[in-house]
Order: sequence, then structure tokens, then C-alpha cells
Amino acid sequence: MSDKHSPSHTASGATLSPELLHDLRTPLNQILGYSEMLIEQAEEEAQHGFVPDLQNIQAAGRNLLSLLNSGRTSSAQAALVTTPSAASKRPQTVVAPKIADPETAQALILVVDDSKMNRDVLSHRLKRQGYAVAVAENGTEAMEQMRAQAFDLMLLDIMMPGIDGYNVLQQIKADEALLHIPVIMISALDELDSVVRCIEMGAEDYLPKMADPTLFKVRISACLDKKRARDRERALFLQLEQNYKRLQHLEKLRDDLTHMIVHDLRTPLTSLLTGMQTLEMAGGLDEMQTEMVGISISGGETLLGMINSLLDVEKMESGTMPLDYTTVDAAALVAFATGQILSLCSQKNLTLTTHLATGLPAFQGDEGKLRRVLVNLLGNAIKFTPTDGVITVSVERDEQTPCLVFSVRDTGEGIPAEAFERIFEKFGQVESRKGGRTMSTGLGLTFCKLAVEAHGGSIRVASAPGEGSVFSFTIPL
Repeated sequence: MSDKHSPSHTASGATLSPELLHDLRTPLNQILGYSEMLIEQAEEEAQHGFVPDLQNIQAAGRNLLSLLNSGRTSSAQAALVTTPSAASKRPQTVVAPKIADPETAQALILVVDDSKMNRDVLSHRLKRQGYAVAVAENGTEAMEQMRAQAFDLMLLDIMMPGIDGYNVLQQIKADEALLHIPVIMISALDELDSVVRCIEMGAEDYLPKMADPTLFKVRISACLDKKRARDRERALFLQLEQNYKRLQHLEKLRDDLTHMIVHDLRTPLTSLLTGMQTLEMAGGLDEMQTEMVGISISGGETLLGMINSLLDVEKMESGTMPLDYTTVDAAALVAFATGQILSLCSQKNLTLTTHLATGLPAFQGDEGKLRRVLVNLLGNAIKFTPTDGVITVSVERDEQTPCLVFSVRDTGEGIPAEAFERIFEKFGQVESRKGGRTMSTGLGLTFCKLAVEAHGGSIRVASAPGEGSVFSFTIPL
């Protein structure tokens, strides 16, 4: 009778202490791990007679581990441990030896656990799946190995003597060279709070100790797939970064070469123009010679203007051309620009009109560069407006910004919307609807954009094929 009332035979469950649970769980995990290895070995070697008994051992161990994880035992529960499970009635299966997948064979996984049994079982599982495996029995050894070679994944036990799993994870995520390596925490069921903490610290996932083999395989595979995807993204980003730097270097070489050539062209061209102008002024030329000299001078001046524009654009792009601020009158600015292109309008019988709002204030700006902006926009409008068309220049004040808005409207062919940004690029070209003619914007609109933006303003175009175009820019007051 006294035996029935002893503590180990109470009918009601007795709560087990955490220390006892830990001490009992460790050998049970060893039984489960090694029985799993023996089952696999027996099936691979076709020793099927051993498999049912090993499965019974494994099932009994899992039942007992489940009871321990609940923290309570009873005589009824104890009976479950000693009762043969249904595992012995399951049909026998033959598991073929694992063949390493070409992708998984390249993955190197570090297993970190202070228990040799746990390391052995985890290593055995991973090797059967085709992975290369390294092991470490404590946090210090794990960090040494991590810094010595490249790993694709770490399986990390939380509770270890010395440097525990928290500390190891913290060191990994604080190291720029290691933080991209995924970490899967290995935990007991009563460490779920700790697992949540590890996930918040940057762990990729977690696995319970002696996890189901299928669950183990799936989570390892999924974690490695994510890492491979991230590695591909990082490699692509690095390649793009290198290509971008290379492109920048090549663009600088091109611009330097262009600047050198253009700069060197200006001196002999200026000398040639001076000589032609002197020859024209000297007189003594017949009518044909005078015409030819005039054509040569006009062509030379056009070429010199293109060279100067290219040099100016490059200076403005590099920020080496400062603005010469003075007080500018909007009406005088428009009058000068329209005066420059009146003869061109007459040649094509174009009507040029101006609309200036009343009370326009004077403003601070570089008058020379703003004159060139208006002349370039007017010249562009003349070039693409057919005979008998209309060009309108207007200036109004935007009270909300506040700023002055300069606009040049034409009745030309118009520009497709997809080309709005391209026409402001250096040497940008837009195909015309009519006859496939190319409308080359050269450097004129590029200079306009840079000059306006240097004043703190913006330039835009509104247009549609067949409806003409409106180029407008703002100058802050």
C-alpha cells in the first residue's frame, strides 16, 4: 500500500521542474536522434527486420517527449509510453540513398550546438540531403569559423555555455561581412519566447529539436532558396554598380575629348573668320566672289556659334559657368530677342506677335543668357513652323509662386508627347510625322534648360502632332 502512495506513483499528475525537464529531455533527444539514424541505415541496407522495433522505440520516445513538454505525467500517460505504437503496423518502405542536388551540393552549412549528439544528428540529416556540413560546439568556435570561410546557412542552438545563441546572432548581424548569412535557431518547445526574440534580432527561421524530417528538409531548403535569391540580387546590384561607374568613366573621357577638340577648333575657326571678314572689307571682289565670301562668313559664324554653345553647355553642366546677375526688364528682353529673328520671320512670311502682361516687375538674372534662351526658342519655332504660320511670345506673372512665365507658341507640326523629355537632351532628335523628317534639337534646347534651371526656374513643352507647340519657362522673382 505504501508503494501506491509514493511520489512516483501518484494518480494525479505532478508538475516537473524546468531543471528536471531539461535533464530528461536531453537523453530522450539522443534516443530519437540515433533511432532515426538507425532506421535510415536499416532501410538503406535492406535490413527490414530491424525497422519495426526501431520505429517502436522512436514512437515511444516521441510520446514520452511530448508528455515531458507538457510538463506533467500520470500513470495513464505512462502507459502510453510502454504501449506499442501503430508504427509497427505501418508498411515497410525502402528509402534510396540520397543523391546530391547540383544546387544544394554547393551549400555549406554550419551546425552550432554544445551537444555532440545534436551535432551528429543534424549533420547526418544535412549530409543525406546533399549539403556540405561543418560543426562548432560553442559560440566562440562558431564565430571563428564564420570569419574563416563563407557559409550559406547556420543552424544555431540558443542555450549554450559561455557565448550563447543570442550573443552569436548579435555578433553576426552586427558584422557587415556576415549579416547576409541566414541563421535558423534550434530550440526546445519551451524556448518559443526565446525564438521570437531571435527572430526580432534577425534570425531567418527556427526549428524545434528533433524536428520532423520533412519539416526539417522543407525549412532548410526554403531558407537556402531565399539566400540564393538575395545573393543573385546582390551580385546583380554590384554588377550594375560597376557598369555604372565604368559608364561614368567612359562618359568623362568622351566629354574631355570633345571639350579638347571643340576648344582647339575655335582658335583656327576664329582666325579663318577674321581673314574672310577682312577680305570682304578690303573690297575689289566681283559679285560672285562677294557672294561666296558672304556665304563662307555666314557658315563660319554658324559653326562658331555651335562650338560656343557646346562649350557653354559643358560649363553649365559642370557648374563652372557662373551667372552674371543684373536687373532685367522683361519687355526689353522680349524686344531684343524678337528683333534678332524678324528677318527670319519675313523670309517665311510668318506673323510674329507679342503679349506682355501689364505691370511686369524687373527681376534679377543673367540678361545675356536669358536673351539666348528666348532667341533659341524663337529660332526653333521658326524652323518648324510652315510658311504663313503664326508665332506668339507672351510674358505673364504667376502670383502664387511668384515668378514670371515666358512662353513661345507656334503653329508648327507639333511634337509627340513621348518626345517631350528627349528634346531637351544634348543632340536629342525627334522624328517628324511628315515624310519621316528628323527634327534635330542640337544644343539649343539643352542650353535653354540648363540656363533656366541655373536661375532656379523650369522649362516645359506642351504640344500635340498637328496642333503646334508651346515652350514656356519660369524665372523666380
